[in-house]
Amino acid sequence: MEKYDIIIIGAGPGGLTAGIYAGRQGTRNLIIDRDLAGGLGREVPEMENYPGFDNVSGLELIEKMKAQAIRNCDLHEMEEVTEIIKTDDDEYHFTVKTSKDEYKTKTVILATGSSHRHLNAKGEEEFKGKGVSYCATCDGFFFQGRDIVMVGGGNSALQEALYLNNLGANVTLIHRRDEFRAQKHLQDQIKEAGISTILNATVEEIKGEMLVESVVLKDTQTGELSEHPTSGVFISVGYIPHTELAKQLGVELDESGHIIIDTDQKTNVDYVYAIGDVCVGLKQWVVACGEGAVAATSAYHDLS
Repeated sequence: MEKYDIIIIGAGPGGLTAGIYAGRQGTRNLIIDRDLAGGLGREVPEMENYPGFDNVSGLELIEKMKAQAIRNCDLHEMEEVTEIIKTDDDEYHFTVKTSKDEYKTKTVILATGSSHRHLNAKGEEEFKGKGVSYCATCDGFFFQGRDIVMVGGGNSALQEALYLNNLGANVTLIHRRDEFRAQKHLQDQIKEAGISTILNATVEEIKGEMLVESVVLKDTQTGELSEHPTSGVFISVGYIPHTELAKQLGVELDESGHIIIDTDQKTNVDYVYAIGDVCVGLKQWVVACGEGAVAATSAYHDLS
């Protein structure tokens, strides 16, 4: 059974940064991810607020970070962590079981991220992959020249609406509140691009025969229903944190289900740290990277 000083679970921006910092501090560490490195970061069409880049796609940045990480640590992609067991060992405090192997480690950094939140609208599951999508960069190409709706009001929703518009789709933004939550510069870009918006509306049903043909909207102020024709429904309404492993370890969560951490990224469980979207705090790429650096350094000091 291989032994490590630090095992990082999740290879998103935070996990990769933690691996870089941990390796440069001289520790033996491993990053494990059940998918490809990058997680939801791979889906970001473009960022204009990441330091050092005027404009960069999530996939491009992930590939750069991955190349840097594997120079400093081991990286296992497509390997799911199924269980973390506390041990009685005074040095190696945990056994990490995966779909492929078992490992011993002195510390664990949880960078398990989150997944797309669903609308739970009628027809959503039925038309998934048939016009319903949660990833503009994955599926946007297929909707060039077609009418589509983007549901959501945060940064991600507006970024993806702009991306889809640039691809040549005819985009309408739908948001349940009377104003968007996204940063002002994104709202300004939506106006400049001439993207249509429908505020104070929720998607109650997604309709069609073989493929999506329309959505039923409910006015949140009057309760009135209306039908809006569309070929595609792109959904960006938040994320659900992946805390299954945290719960196994007895890690404390807040009311929203996110991991509670201190300023050193420590959880309430000794030698367990957490970073990124699974934690309480601002959901931003640069924040996850900073937290990864802090967690790796905290783990290093706790092992010294």
